[in-house]
Amino acid sequence: MYRTLKTSFSLALLATTSLAMSACSESIAQETDRFAAVEIKAEPLGEGIAVLFGAGGNIGVSYGPDGTVLIDDQFAPLTPKIEAAIAELGAEPVKYLINTHWHGDHSGGNENFGKAGALIMAHDHVRERMLGIQKSGRGNDPASPAEALPTVTYHDGLKLHLNGDEVQVRHMKHGHTDGDSIIFWKKANVLHMGDLFFNKMSLPFIDLGSGGNVRGVLAAAEQALAMVDDETRIIPGHGPMATRADLTAYRDMLKTVIGAVEKAQGEGKSLEKVQAMKPAAQWDNNPDAFVGGDAFVEAVYKSLQKPVHAEEQPH
Repeated sequence: MYRTLKTSFSLALLATTSLAMSACSESIAQETDRFAAVEIKAEPLGEGIAVLFGAGGNIGVSYGPDGTVLIDDQFAPLTPKIEAAIAELGAEPVKYLINTHWHGDHSGGNENFGKAGALIMAHDHVRERMLGIQKSGRGNDPASPAEALPTVTYHDGLKLHLNGDEVQVRHMKHGHTDGDSIIFWKKANVLHMGDLFFNKMSLPFIDLGSGGNVRGVLAAAEQALAMVDDETRIIPGHGPMATRADLTAYRDMLKTVIGAVEKAQGEGKSLEKVQAMKPAAQWDNNPDAFVGGDAFVEAVYKSLQKPVHAEEQPH
């Protein structure tokens, strides 16, 4: 009897293990298939600077005699394609990597680039969040391996003097997350906004669980507008390249929706009643958008229920 039970248990365990391995293999295959057809497209923005479009956040590239600087790196399976696109630009392998924030569609390739020798930089909160399991509007993200973590972190920002330009990295507080940075190439007049700017493809995603707040997104747009001019090329976190006029329209949208929600809250309206007012309907015109009108209004409503941080006030 014991031998029979032992045999039955072993067979059941083997079957369970086989199913688990099969499911794992299927998951890996699906992940591989997901990125198999992705093409990394490079768009030169000037001498020694370009943007890469693929799947995930838009990537900034600065390259020259001092080495290649990468801004964000999308998903891990895309690293070989990203490296190939960089090589086609005539650039050396990545020497410096800056994450605009911690989300995996912007930092998923960190481990690959870190193992290859890149120096990874980001805001303090990016490293803190990557050290542990994170819950966001996109689901749960596991803690990152040591090779993926930023080794240089900062509180307010930093400057890099590379490839004949001054690269200004500035922390924008309590916006898309609590660890967002924007990157400005002073000489090239190019600004990377990260996910503080979704251009013409979705309403903004405010990750409330990661310390995000719509007030901070508006404040970041105001600060960015004070830095740029009509000739500035702006790299949004998602969407096509943008101009100062595009960012101005985005800022105005934020002000309009925030103002409408704030007024309705002051009148005692519930979230459901505010959503029924459709204050973001004018900009909710993409059925495939990452964030629709109701979800954005909910994020605005909940943001306004939180205490105001002095640094979130528009300047």
